[in-house]
Amino acid sequence: MFTRPAVRVALAAGVSALALVTSCARFPDARPAENWQEKPHLTPEAGPKPRVEGDPENGPRNGQGGRTSSSVPPPQGCRDFDPAVIGTCLEPVTAVATLGEATALAADRTGRVVRVEKGRDPVEIARIPVDTAGDGGLTGLALSPNYAEDELIYAYVTTATDNRVVRFARNDTPKPVLTGIPKGGSGNRGALASDRKGNLLVATGDAGNAAAANDPNSLAGKVLRIDTAGKPAKDNPNAGSPVLASGLHAPGGLCTDREGKASWVTDRAQDRDLLFQVRPGKLDTPAWNWPDRPGVGGCAVGSSIIAVALERGAALANLLLNPDGTFKGQPQLSAQNQYGRLSAADVGPDGTYAFFGTMNKAGGQPVSSDDRVVAIPLNKAGSANGKD
Repeated sequence: MFTRPAVRVALAAGVSALALVTSCARFPDARPAENWQEKPHLTPEAGPKPRVEGDPENGPRNGQGGRTSSSVPPPQGCRDFDPAVIGTCLEPVTAVATLGEATALAADRTGRVVRVEKGRDPVEIARIPVDTAGDGGLTGLALSPNYAEDELIYAYVTTATDNRVVRFARNDTPKPVLTGIPKGGSGNRGALASDRKGNLLVATGDAGNAAAANDPNSLAGKVLRIDTAGKPAKDNPNAGSPVLASGLHAPGGLCTDREGKASWVTDRAQDRDLLFQVRPGKLDTPAWNWPDRPGVGGCAVGSSIIAVALERGAALANLLLNPDGTFKGQPQLSAQNQYGRLSAADVGPDGTYAFFGTMNKAGGQPVSSDDRVVAIPLNKAGSANGKD
């Protein structure tokens, strides 16, 4: 059984064994911050740092739902003995937001948001009304850029009439922030991230209409940049417009490096999966593409690396970054078949690991503790000093 002082970090050895991959908007008025009791501390004292097993290839595999090494017994109900697991017995996780070293928020499509912490049962903090028809629901989470002061959380959700960004505090009614994002029979997925400069990035689906993604008057199929009140960010390319870039179909995740110099978005296009670096304008040249469509989800940026969660691929695709933002060599796989279908992601406080959610109950082979939130190291193996 876990004890908080006993759970220590072992990230440097993280993933030593890697396999190469073969392959018209409305802006409601701002509302004051709501009170949040028992707020999590955004400091190393927030909880024990998760310990991540060193070699994902050790020990027998246990289907797509997880892998049990010879030193870690299999889960017993909701009790998971893997030291990297910080949350268990969840619904398929569609969004994750980091609170501390071993503490995070996890959400599912039904609008339920829980706080997970190593060695403790999940605690529900919000249940947001959503429409889950098609691929809609709650698919994005991000902390307020001023979370330490205002304790607000932002979510990307589908309603009966639109897709939108809302904000909420613990046990409080969500308030609309950005509304009127088109809704369709499909293409309702969205994602959220901080740009590390006080604004929010919002990735929107095309609502089943590919033409809308390139329509400058539509918010569908876009990367938007807004302030915390839902207004267009002041340095957007077109003053008064929240649109930063266009051309998305069904975004899976957004991520920004710790310095706020570069942001990335994953997308499931009709014929392949894609990773774009977000630059103002049209997203027409992917930084990487996967013709085999492994189901790209959330992403996390570490030191000279981007890790992309693969849902159908049941792994992480690690892309080593050159200083100029290009990639060195082919993506490498880690955590392959170790935790099953990986979905949402958010980088940990120190940037050496990220929290990933799983979606094994939604088409995978779940173990008794699924679905889970897991801390996985952002592998730094290899050099990114030159192009191939």
